[in-house]
Amino acid sequence: MSSANRLAALGCAAVVATTAAGCASATKVVTGGDSPSALTMGTVNVTSVLDPAGAYDAGSWLVLNNTFQSLLSFPPGATVPQPDAAQSCGFTGGDAKTYACTLRSGLKFSNGNSLSAADVVFSIQRMLKINDPSGPASLLSTIKTVEAKGDSQVVFHLNAPDAVLPAKLASAAGSIVDHTVFPADGLLANDKLVGSGPYKIDQIADMDGGNHVPGKISLSANSEYKGDNKPQTNKVVLRYFNTPDELKGALEQGQVDLADNSLEPAAGAQIKADELAGKGDLKVAEGESAETRYLVFNTKDAVTGNPAVRQAIAQLLDRKTLARSVYAGTVQPLYSLVPTGITGHNTAFFDKYGDPDAGKAKKILSNAKVQTPVQMTLTWSRARAGAAEMNEIKKELEASGLFQVTVKQEPDWKKYQAGWKAGSYQAYTVGWTPDYADPDDFISPIVVDGGAFHNAWDDPRISGKLVPDSIKLTDRSAGGAYAQIQNIVADAVPVIPIFQGKSFYASRNDVTGVESTVDTTGIFRFWEIGRTAKK
Repeated sequence: MSSANRLAALGCAAVVATTAAGCASATKVVTGGDSPSALTMGTVNVTSVLDPAGAYDAGSWLVLNNTFQSLLSFPPGATVPQPDAAQSCGFTGGDAKTYACTLRSGLKFSNGNSLSAADVVFSIQRMLKINDPSGPASLLSTIKTVEAKGDSQVVFHLNAPDAVLPAKLASAAGSIVDHTVFPADGLLANDKLVGSGPYKIDQIADMDGGNHVPGKISLSANSEYKGDNKPQTNKVVLRYFNTPDELKGALEQGQVDLADNSLEPAAGAQIKADELAGKGDLKVAEGESAETRYLVFNTKDAVTGNPAVRQAIAQLLDRKTLARSVYAGTVQPLYSLVPTGITGHNTAFFDKYGDPDAGKAKKILSNAKVQTPVQMTLTWSRARAGAAEMNEIKKELEASGLFQVTVKQEPDWKKYQAGWKAGSYQAYTVGWTPDYADPDDFISPIVVDGGAFHNAWDDPRISGKLVPDSIKLTDRSAGGAYAQIQNIVADAVPVIPIFQGKSFYASRNDVTGVESTVDTTGIFRFWEIGRTAKK
């Protein structure tokens, strides 16, 4: 999913509007504090839609992964999904076209309603029927039909082999909803959501402005939950901030207990340095992350539509300087679509372009008879170190004498998305958070038929053969196909991988469990987080 750093206001205490039992209440952010017993997490990954059929960004999936169950899930550190709401799941036959699951017994939603196979079928059919343009229905596109056999058996019939289906069902796209609560043909309001996960949504406080963008979401342990993920903390509050600086201030002032990977790199590095020096009451949990960032090119544009221009930029980009100088070592250079730690990773861009070299870039442009300096615009939206990142890229390109670059920002995330969909930008940066830990999730959504970033690029070798062939393989290593795909992309350069993030969560010293939930799945598990007992 694309990383969504949308505008949000500081979440505070609220006037509560009551709703039905088991559902959230809608509120308006006013002033005050959170319950002292709650563990409060801060983020700038804001979202506006929480219904699983319309939610497809990091901010919404952070909530859904903790409040809804799927048939399968990724335990901490795992790259292979395991049964969750299901007792068991597996392909029947050798063609990866029929997938069957048996549900656990006694499952219930937070409103007390029983969860059965009928709800699973309804959830999948609803997702595909609504097919919200901002939702994750495309992840389930290989499902032809799904049927319930009794209350506990679910069978998926696929229109093509899809060995990645278990991983897709383990994502928030596989969230199981209550068929008596959710409409079959439209999205449900945020304050009506009902799930069966470890937590339930108690209250949503909107930011000021009346646009229904959450400023704070309050969760509590779901007493109806039947599963293995028992919460260590009964109450969790998720607070949204406009900027990383606001989040940093709230952490330092004790308004939040934990900050996700949203802090400015220099701020996170300083907290780590203070921790090592024995100063302050904050600490940092570091770990692997599969979050990636790409420079995307509009391949229909008169300038960036020229492969030689894109190749020259790939030849000039200095990832090591970006990682060191802009991100203070909190990211690592990325030279392929698939990041380190995910099966199928290679170094296709480094293999082709090596270290930055202005002479080689000049030769690429000269051979293609491209007049220099090439004038182009780089556009970005809300991202940590976004301005510094783009200015460094501008500096690197212009230092070669081959480019004249204008940097522009579109701070409104929805307008930014609309802009790239409309082909309004020449080159633009977008972050990617994996839907599931599989190489396909860094390929199909990004470079097949224009991808999620709508850059108008497609290669029939990839979309017509390599991807369809690779997703048939139950052995997900499929190294040959994924290497070929990444090599093709490195040659054509519809996107340039810039960096792979490191999970860098800052928290108060009494917060526990963060290390156990920081991994390449991108799933933050609230149920793992607790506090040390006060003496």
